[in-house]
Amino acid sequence: MLASRALFGRVAAVARRATAKVSSPFSTGPRQDDGTFYEFRTYTVKPDKMKDFLELTSKNIHLRTAHSQMVGYWTSEFGGLNKAFHIWKYESFAQRSAVRTALAKDQEWQEKYMSRMLPLLDKQDNEIAYLVPWCELGTPPKDGVYELVTFQMKPGGPAVWGQSFKAAISIHINTGYTKLIGVFHTEYGLLNRVHVLWWNENSDSRAAGRHSAHEDPRVVAAVRESVQFLESQQNCLLVPTAFSPLK
Repeated sequence: MLASRALFGRVAAVARRATAKVSSPFSTGPRQDDGTFYEFRTYTVKPDKMKDFLELTSKNIHLRTAHSQMVGYWTSEFGGLNKAFHIWKYESFAQRSAVRTALAKDQEWQEKYMSRMLPLLDKQDNEIAYLVPWCELGTPPKDGVYELVTFQMKPGGPAVWGQSFKAAISIHINTGYTKLIGVFHTEYGLLNRVHVLWWNENSDSRAAGRHSAHEDPRVVAAVRESVQFLESQQNCLLVPTAFSPLK
């Protein structure tokens, strides 16, 4: 009996070590534990109302940022027309709930912005995402344009595809033509989705960098390894608004 218990204890210890080795570098656990998450909001604006929408938002966005932190606010240039994309940071779901309650009671916000903004929209979407554990939110070196690349991964989570995906991202960083702003893994919305936000000096420097990267054997090898876990991907080019913290 004692020998059986000792054997069981050794097996359990090995299993715990194996689980930690697989999950800890790439699971979203560490980010979920600290509570911080990001809300991605996408507004599809009526085609003839984009100018009105941006003017109204620019004039009143300070009423919204008084309640919580805005990471960035962009409009889409390629990959989706008439869209406004913005990211908001929250320390917890309790904070977000409190912010939403406060906004609903903010008469100035409701009257000056929401009542006038909603008729300008065709559609609203949102997602909740965490930064992956090996990525911190970056800042651009100067004004530029942004590329949001969305990867729909095969089910299984970062424990399955994290190593290969991280390697592919690292190789792209090392090419030097672009700067990583953040890698986000969805918690609410379409699951098994990863958003990667990149900064580029301009559209032409991005195009030249991509062309060069596609001829880099290191990039080709890393992409070939990570693509086995990929189901689909799409991207869009984003232009920061005048009132966006990330320029």
